[in-house]
Amino acid sequence: MISPAQKDISELNLPTSCNMMFPNGKDDLMNFEVSIRPDEGYYLGGMFLFSFQVSPIYPHEAPKVKCKTKVYHPNIDLEGNVCLNILREDWKPVLSINTIIYGLYHLFTEPNCEDPLNHDAAAVLRDNPKMFESHVRRALAGGYVGQTFFPRCI
Repeated sequence: MISPAQKDISELNLPTSCNMMFPNGKDDLMNFEVSIRPDEGYYLGGMFLFSFQVSPIYPHEAPKVKCKTKVYHPNIDLEGNVCLNILREDWKPVLSINTIIYGLYHLFTEPNCEDPLNHDAAAVLRDNPKMFESHVRRALAGGYVGQTFFPRCI
């Protein structure tokens, strides 16, 4: 019997900028990683790694998603928590892993300062997009933004 998660994974239609890996091997389809390399926007050229933990009751519960790459982003905090509505209050069983990956990709092409986890980054994006772009480039290259050091991810 194939699980809903296995079915979702077999039907993935990822953007070319996204890759999926199974660090525990193909037998553990409930824990995997997705790398995203945005091909446009502020984060162009960066590489961001997300871990997915799929619940045994999926699709009735959204997967747990964490960003393993430290990133200067309004919707991702420094602990890797991700603010994406479909991972929380807007999750519905009709949504899929594919939908989440596209949602994550969209956070990099269209960061949202309206629903932030990193309030400083959101304020800079809202008030001074040029400075925000400069902070993102510095963080991607490996450097400090304020008191926070970001390892190189470009």
